Amino acid sequence: MLTTTLASVAVMGCLGLFLGLVIGFFAKLFKVASDSRGDLVTELLPGANCGGCAKAGCSDFAKSVVSGENPPGKCPVSSAEQVNAIARALGIDAGGGFKKRAVVRCGGDIHQVARRVNYNGVLDCVSAGLIAGGPKGCRYGCVGMGSCAAVCPFGAIEIVNNLAIVHPEICVGCGKCAAACPRGVIELVPIESTVHVYCNSPEKGPEKRKNCKVSCLGCRKCEKAFPEKFKVEGFLAHVRYDAEVLPTAGDVEAVKCPTGALLTASRHKEIETNDPEFSNE
Repeated sequence: MLTTTLASVAVMGCLGLFLGLVIGFFAKLFKVASDSRGDLVTELLPGANCGGCAKAGCSDFAKSVVSGENPPGKCPVSSAEQVNAIARALGIDAGGGFKKRAVVRCGGDIHQVARRVNYNGVLDCVSAGLIAGGPKGCRYGCVGMGSCAAVCPFGAIEIVNNLAIVHPEICVGCGKCAAACPRGVIELVPIESTVHVYCNSPEKGPEKRKNCKVSCLGCRKCEKAFPEKFKVEGFLAHVRYDAEVLPTAGDVEAVKCPTGALLTASRHKEIETNDPEFSNE
């Protein structure tokens, strides 16, 4: 009996040794050499894993920088110091990278938009939209249930009077809010831009006015005054964010938008915080 046991142990030991050698051989044969530069870049990145670079996370983005697929400057969260540190570490160009921030192209809060239904359900824009199109009368504006704020990793979006407001000093332009908005109301624009058209409805002016006091009428006042800075498509005005010179607060004052759909970001935030029933009428 003892002999049988010892023989079994010896066989198992030999078998284990053999399998270990086989595994070690194939592990060495198929070993993929790791690039320590990727770990270095990952350490220099902010670690937000926001996805604003269109990669799965900071580690994935670091690999793309090392491989030359992306420049360090494409990270929307990294500061200029971080970008330059990565470039110096790798001996490459930092790359321009266009910094952007989110803008909610809607000014219609619960005081300015006709109410469609009294919604009392899940605080989610998709869910609310399935119930008669949401609580507000405008089918194209911000639903106001906070789906964008819920996914923002930096807390840059606040819901005020059932309207999403972006805090530009916090927003890094990662784009998660834009992806979460079921109506496409959120747009990523150049970080230097301070003037926006807070309306997203393509309907004719009279139809918009039935539902919202601060909708864009498509009157073309802004386009006529500054054609190089504004354009009107159909019945909706747009800022030319690719213009050589972006619109200013002085331009907004000169245009005098009849409904107040054209505003600076700071004025828009001030209105929603202190004067939600604002209108230029």
